[in-house]
Amino acid sequence: MRIISGIHKGKLVKFLKTSITRPLKDSVRESVFNILEHSNKIPIRINNSNILDLYSGIGSFGLEALSRGAREVTFVEQNNEAIKILNSNLIDLSLINKALVINNKIENAFKSLGKKKFNIIFFDPPFSDSNFIENLKLLKKFKLYSDNHIIIIHREKNAEDNLDKIINFNEIKQYGRSKIIFAEII
Repeated sequence: MRIISGIHKGKLVKFLKTSITRPLKDSVRESVFNILEHSNKIPIRINNSNILDLYSGIGSFGLEALSRGAREVTFVEQNNEAIKILNSNLIDLSLINKALVINNKIENAFKSLGKKKFNIIFFDPPFSDSNFIENLKLLKKFKLYSDNHIIIIHREKNAEDNLDKIINFNEIKQYGRSKIIFAEII
C-alpha cells in the first residue's frame, strides 16, 4: 500500500488486513480523490480541509488527504492493532502534528469532539455493518459537519442502505465490489 499523490507520493504505508479490517484499495482511493479534486458536483476540495476519517483502520484515506494538503485529520478507530499501525504510519510520515487519533467507538468519539466541524467526512465501515446508519444520524445530531461539507461512504456495491432521509446524494460510483457515495447531510 502506498501514498498516491502529494508531498508523500510513493511512500509505503504499513497495513493490517484481517477479517475485521480491510484497507481501501489504491485504485479506489485514487478515484475518490480524483472526484474530490475535479468533480463539479462536489463543493469541497482537499486542500486546507478538516477531515473526519471514521472506521479509519490504518488510516489510508486520511494519510492520503494529509499528503494532498488537508489541514487536519481526525481518525476514529476502535481496533487496537489498527491504531498501533496508524500511529506508526503517522510517525513514519511525520504527520502526527496534523492528526488526532481516537481509539474508541464512533458514538463515543462524537461526544468527545465537542463543537469541532469537518469539511470532509469519510465513512468506511465493514461491509457487514449496518450500524453505520445510526452513526450517520448521530453525526447529524451532533452537527459535526461544516455548512460546506461532503460525506463519502464506502459500501459494498450491492448494499441497499436506506439513506434517503439522512443525506442528499451528489454522486455514486462503483469500482469492482465497492460503491462510493458522495453526499451531504440533509
